[in-house]
Amino acid sequence: MKYALLVVVSLLGLTAKAQLPGGNAMHCGYDFTSYIVLDVHESGKKENIKNLKITVVDSTGRDIINIGNRYSFKNANQPMAFTMNYLIGDNNLRLQPGEIAKKERYFFPFAKDNYLLSVANTFPADNFSVKIEDVDGKENGGKFKTIILPLYSYNMYILCSNESEQAAVKFGRKMNKPVDIVLELE
Repeated sequence: MKYALLVVVSLLGLTAKAQLPGGNAMHCGYDFTSYIVLDVHESGKKENIKNLKITVVDSTGRDIINIGNRYSFKNANQPMAFTMNYLIGDNNLRLQPGEIAKKERYFFPFAKDNYLLSVANTFPADNFSVKIEDVDGKENGGKFKTIILPLYSYNMYILCSNESEQAAVKFGRKMNKPVDIVLELE
């Protein structure tokens, strides 16, 4: 009986300790999720090129399919495709093109006017590349060359990190910067 009581008290103590600050009980809205953000523009210009088809591809250039949400918690069994960030208005709903609101801001404030893709934190970015295609050259004033660029694990935005983890990154490429991609006309 004393042994059972000791086990119960020990388990309650461990559970209580897990609830204390610093016990890793705190979570953020982006736990288990990272983002890859791309800034795709023409040389000498700052604005992003709209309406591009951007997908994650393997070493042979074939689109990666997110089978059973293996790489992302969104869009199961579909190709891993980037989308443009978008503006939301006063009521937190997506603004339509040309629509204006007093309090307009980007849905993903960290991505601004860029392409982004939600991936799991376990996404093996080093094994893949991004393929950027201008499938409708008329819309962009010309046809841009298709390019394939490798991805790296440091391209992923880690949004749930504490200040000490961020301070530890003193050297090398800084975290949470968009991948800068410059396209050329054909």
